[in-house]
Amino acid sequence: MSDKRKTAVEYLKNNLPSLFQDDQSGFYTTLFERAKALEREQIEEAYEVGFSDGWDSARYDNEPIYEGAEKYYDQTYGK
Repeated sequence: MSDKRKTAVEYLKNNLPSLFQDDQSGFYTTLFERAKALEREQIEEAYEVGFSDGWDSARYDNEPIYEGAEKYYDQTYGK
């Protein structure tokens, strides 16, 4: 993949530049870094769950635990 995709947290930072330009205390920068770390954990967990779910259903002919990304999101984070 040649061009890097932006995450939702990066999108917010890029579209709210005034928060970060005048962030002398570092509050918004720290908040951004924490949100970015949480987002990364969520993406990694979703990948692991999806891989495991797909592997189990293919290998053991089981029904997948989640019926697609929307069901996974709803069951993990609520609607």
